[in-house]
Amino acid sequence: MVRLDKADPSLVTPELADRVAGMAAMTTIDAPFIDALPKLKIIANFGVGYDSVDAKHAAARGVMVTNTPDVLTEEVADTAIGLLLNTLREFPRAEAWLRNGDWVSKGAYPFSRLTLRGRTVGILGMGRIGLAIARRLDGFGVPVSYHNRRKVDDLAYRWYPSLIELARDVDTLISVAPGGPATDRIVGRDVLEALGPNGVFINIGRGSTVDEDALAKALQDGTIAAAGLDVFDVEPAVRAPILAAPNTSLLPHVGSASVATRTAMADLVVDNLVSWFGTGRALTPVPETAGISARDR
Repeated sequence: MVRLDKADPSLVTPELADRVAGMAAMTTIDAPFIDALPKLKIIANFGVGYDSVDAKHAAARGVMVTNTPDVLTEEVADTAIGLLLNTLREFPRAEAWLRNGDWVSKGAYPFSRLTLRGRTVGILGMGRIGLAIARRLDGFGVPVSYHNRRKVDDLAYRWYPSLIELARDVDTLISVAPGGPATDRIVGRDVLEALGPNGVFINIGRGSTVDEDALAKALQDGTIAAAGLDVFDVEPAVRAPILAAPNTSLLPHVGSASVATRTAMADLVVDNLVSWFGTGRALTPVPETAGISARDR
């Protein structure tokens, strides 16, 4: 096994170019890096999101790409609900109030302005994780709707063909959308205005799906009431206006970050590599490379 600090073609020696057949990745894997490894057969991506991997180019080269779905679904859904409650009820600030001694010196923590009671939730991206979040919200007695490019068959939740229409009809929007050109800045000023002054935005998907300048302004001028974010457009350097906004709950991209779940993800990365080289079959291929077989190589 060879470890590289970054996916830089200049780090690929002639020996590596001649020998590397498989890759475990948790970073950007672009076309030049893929081309620098002519013997490459599989890229096993650590994470369910794989927008950092040029899967289309890999497919054109006959290189399998895998990801790690399912094993992180429940953990990320748990995080989404926790982030939603933190945003609405200000639990982190209330804990800080206690720890800082303010409960003694200033009295009870102020009532939270927002609550989950009486809210309606829209989910942007009703995939595995979106569905797991919706099922949890069912337990809270909260109505759920969703927006996908296409309606999900046999799903009782109401589908909106337009994100703007969804935002107009709910007061809480949870984004589980993947990254990539199709979703780039999909949550902009128009969506936030449609969500309204009682609106709450939660992002557990990808930071690239949000116009963060528009979000920072919306938080500042009252276009929406609050936001809870686990992902950001640029990580870890979160934009100062987002950090400074008091009506936010912010997490450092920890949606799946428990020992148990990250271990399961790592195991699936390895299992994909072992299966590919042992049987010629990938366990969890991404759609772009689902038709590729080891025989093609």
